[in-house]
Amino acid sequence: QVLVVESGGGSVQAGGSLRLSCVVSDYTDNSAWFRQAPGKEREGVAAISTYSGSTYYADSVKGRFTISRDNAKNTVFLQMNNLKPEDTAMYYCAAAAQWWPAASLLRPQAYDYWGQGTQVTVSS
Repeated sequence: QVLVVESGGGSVQAGGSLRLSCVVSDYTDNSAWFRQAPGKEREGVAAISTYSGSTYYADSVKGRFTISRDNAKNTVFLQMNNLKPEDTAMYYCAAAAQWWPAASLLRPQAYDYWGQGTQVTVSS
């Protein structure tokens, strides 16, 4: 079984930064970060293609979050800057076993392996 392990969550004040890391036990096609706040649906935040390096972002985080990767180490990062209270959520790393088109990369159906989640809390 492919294991996915996130780290880097925590509590910060609005305007602060956090960097999340995700280590995947085996090579996968694509990786992404999702988040879910209480009472809300799971939201695709950012995704990255293993092959092309292309990145995709939710409109709510464009210009503030950056997803990157180290393919040799099977590690994905999410740099989160200028955090806002509405960014508060449980953040999950996900990895795909198969290729999916770009339009699907922020949808949870595209991913097969999920981490346990890491909590991000942003206070005002």
